[in-house]
Order: sequence, then C-alpha cells, then structure tokens
Amino acid sequence: MALRTQWEIPEGEKMIGEYWLPTNDPKVISIFEADSFEAIMHIEGVWDDSFDKKIFTAITAEEGLDWIKKNGVVDREV
Repeated sequence: MALRTQWEIPEGEKMIGEYWLPTNDPKVISIFEADSFEAIMHIEGVWDDSFDKKIFTAITAEEGLDWIKKNGVVDREV
C-alpha cells in the first residue's frame, strides 16, 4: 500500500471511487473515468509489478441505451 500513498492520478484520468475491502481477493476496487484507452493502459502499467489486477471497461446504462438506439441491438449468443 506504500506505492498507493505516493501515487497521484495522472491527467486524463478521474477517480470515481476507491474501496478497500476486508477480503484477500479483491483487496481494492478502484473506479476510474479515462479520456482514452491509453490512460487505462497507463494505470495497468503502473501497478503491473505490484499485484494481480483485473481491468474491466464499462459504460453507464444510459450510455448503453443511447448506443443501442443509435446502432441497434447487438445479437450475441450467450
């Protein structure tokens, strides 16, 4: 956690929330907004040697509904 105390959020990224959990996996959940995919990859690179992490991209329900209205429903088998 020492690295986290020294780390500052880079330009182009905005921390929406950070939660420290009393569990072993995951220990931390961080939610970011980023201006670009490169900004997300920067976060991955900074923390790559420190611990295992998973990065998931997401959009809000409103953004998803807008996308569907513009592009139609994507038909995928589940």
